[in-house]
Amino acid sequence: MIHLLKILSEMMRGKPIRSGRLYLRPPHRRDVKGWLAVRAASRAFLVPWEPTWPRDALTRKAFLRRLRAHAIHSNADTGYAFYVFRAADDTLMGGITLNNVRRGVTQSCSIGYWIGEAHARQGYMTEALAGLLPFVFDTLKLHRLEAACLPSNTASQVLLRKVGFQEEGFVRHYLRINGKWHDHILFGMLDSDPRPIAVVAADPSSRYRPVPPMAPAPAHRIEIQDG
Repeated sequence: MIHLLKILSEMMRGKPIRSGRLYLRPPHRRDVKGWLAVRAASRAFLVPWEPTWPRDALTRKAFLRRLRAHAIHSNADTGYAFYVFRAADDTLMGGITLNNVRRGVTQSCSIGYWIGEAHARQGYMTEALAGLLPFVFDTLKLHRLEAACLPSNTASQVLLRKVGFQEEGFVRHYLRINGKWHDHILFGMLDSDPRPIAVVAADPSSRYRPVPPMAPAPAHRIEIQDG
C-alpha cells in the first residue's frame, strides 16, 4: 500500500502517461482555458452522450468544482481523472475518468471518456485508453475494468473491443443521459485478458462518441452482490 501511495503521489504531481501521439495527466488549474475551449466547441457533439450539463457547465466555477471532486476521489482512492493532450502542441483534446474504485473482494472500477469533436475519428482515444491500461491493472492493481455504452453508440463499442474489452450484458435504464434513463450494453476487461499494442493505427472510418462514466447502482435499481 505504501508503494502504491508513493506512485500515486508522483502521478498526481504531474508525471504524464505517454502513449503514441499523446500523453495523459491529472487535471490542473492551469487547464481551465483549454478545457473550456474544447468543451464549448464540442457542446452539440457531447451533450447527447453525457449526463445533463448544468447551466454553468462552461464556466471557470464549474471547472474548479470538477477539480475539487477529482481531488477528493483520488485522495480517497475512489476515482482518478486524466486529461488527454496531443504531444505535438500540448492541446487538451479530451478526458478519461476512472470511477467507483472498489477494493476488498471486488478490486474493480468503471471508466468513462470524452473527446472534442475536432479530434474525433483520428484514433486518439484508442491510444489514450490503451495507454491507461497499465495504470489500471499494474499500478492500481485492479482486477476488473468496466464500461457501459448506449446501444446506439456503435463506434465506442468498436473502440472498447479494440482495446481489449468484452461485451458482457445488457441492463435496462442503467444511466441517466442527457436527462433521460437509457438502457446500456456492459463491457468488461480483466487484468488477465490480452492487452492491445500501446499504439493502434487510427481508423478514419470509425466515428467516436463518448462513453459516460458508469455510476453505482442508480436509486431506482437494487442490486445484490454476495459477500
